[in-house]
Amino acid sequence: MELVRDLSELDPRMRGGCVTVGNFDGVHRGHLRILSTVRRVAEKVGGPSVVFTFDPHPLTLLRPELAPPALTWVERKMELLTAQGVDLLVAYPTDRALLELSDQAFFESILRTGLGAAGIVEGPNFRFGRGRMGDVTSLARFCQAAGLALEIVQGVNEGTTLVSSTRIREWIASGDVRLANQWLTAPYRLRGVVAHGDKRGRELGFPTANLVGCDTLVPAPGVYVGATEIQGERFRAAIHVGPNVTFGQDDPRIEA
Repeated sequence: MELVRDLSELDPRMRGGCVTVGNFDGVHRGHLRILSTVRRVAEKVGGPSVVFTFDPHPLTLLRPELAPPALTWVERKMELLTAQGVDLLVAYPTDRALLELSDQAFFESILRTGLGAAGIVEGPNFRFGRGRMGDVTSLARFCQAAGLALEIVQGVNEGTTLVSSTRIREWIASGDVRLANQWLTAPYRLRGVVAHGDKRGRELGFPTANLVGCDTLVPAPGVYVGATEIQGERFRAAIHVGPNVTFGQDDPRIEA
């Protein structure tokens, strides 16, 4: 799989495929139907399967107070999409110029010119362009005029509930990581830098790693069963999230 951030650096072999646009945060079960359709259409048009996503989330610039905490960072998203057979991930830098494009300008400059798309797959609630002006109706009109294949894929429900990143965030934020993992395609993961702690665990015979600088959603305070990966080596771990009240520390920590 390839990762690009600048369309001017796109390998010509990655043009002419099937594209889907979205955040794909978490790469959950609700995304799988879209991704399988992208692969099928890509095979039909004889090109790569492409996911175009935004880095960071557009709301980070438009309404920072409403921007959702991320479930995945770009490299993790790439790993998860690779497992689903995607050929190319475009992590496009979100800036004001991109957000000011009209729906038609986005279609022409990004999808047609930038990616040379031959097919597009989206969900029924897809919106694009300045102020979310474009929808699947305008997208269908643009695709028809340009001779591009278009498929609209319905969402995936678990019972009566739509599988979504929003619901997964709610579960993780409340500490129900096990339930969130049932909807994710791989166990939820945090990333950070190991920092020096107070070495109390070492003194007790159980050295711990303190994780700082996490750029994704941190679960609610509690103790979780999990695994820790350090320089490619995995260890079973108990992961503590929250203040260490035993030692009178009120600042939240992530310790494994």
